[in-house]
Amino acid sequence: MLYVNKYAPSPEPVLSESEVYGSTPYDINFAYPIHEETLQNERTKLVPFIPSVHGETYWKHVGHDPATFRYYPFIFKTLHEYLTWLELRIRRDPLGILFAVIDKTRPDAVHPDWDGSLAGVIGMFNTSAPNLATEAAYVVVFPEFRGTHIAKDMVGLLLRYLLQLPSASPPGIGFRRVKWSAHPRNAPSIGLAERMGFKREGINRWVWVLPDELAKEGTPGRIGDAFSGKTGRDSAVLALCWDDWEGGCRERVQGILGSQ
Repeated sequence: MLYVNKYAPSPEPVLSESEVYGSTPYDINFAYPIHEETLQNERTKLVPFIPSVHGETYWKHVGHDPATFRYYPFIFKTLHEYLTWLELRIRRDPLGILFAVIDKTRPDAVHPDWDGSLAGVIGMFNTSAPNLATEAAYVVVFPEFRGTHIAKDMVGLLLRYLLQLPSASPPGIGFRRVKWSAHPRNAPSIGLAERMGFKREGINRWVWVLPDELAKEGTPGRIGDAFSGKTGRDSAVLALCWDDWEGGCRERVQGILGSQ
């Protein structure tokens, strides 16, 4: 035989408190510049999510509200579990980042240095640098901020940051494609994306195996495979690309964000 297979599965790392909260100052380990002026308007701003700064407040809003994650493909049981995912899957990938969303119209007396209140999170994940393509993902708006300016602002600010050319004013990082994925039954998510200019591209079938906590939002899978007994789900796929941006979506988003 001319080959061998020495693969052995690696156990999932178990991180300490110091590892999930990171260094001070926190190293975001991100391959692209953070253009602060592009990532904010008069009402809202996006800043890198820092576990020691934003973690406890984030968990206070969503940790006891599993309904928030009804249409998500995964769910976290503890803050430590969430921060472990953030460290292993996001921070250690220099092409991904999670932003904290600050509502500048609602002061937070406990955190006056935030210039507002934490209203949600939004991320840039699954990036292909050679193809200038990425995904707007892990979009969470806290319940008390739904129905306000926050959802459209946070998506609009991220789009402006991703799709504006570096030479533009305000500058972006010049990507060509931004993907949006959602549970096919998550009408609010799909509707938000379409209002921001995303176009439907189709359905990714059987793209997720769901944890037991989210099983009822899936479809029974195949008996006998490695996840026999667990449900799975499809994802609706939308995208907003550079030619959409330059063909009218930039003006649409800027109209939502307001003049600056």
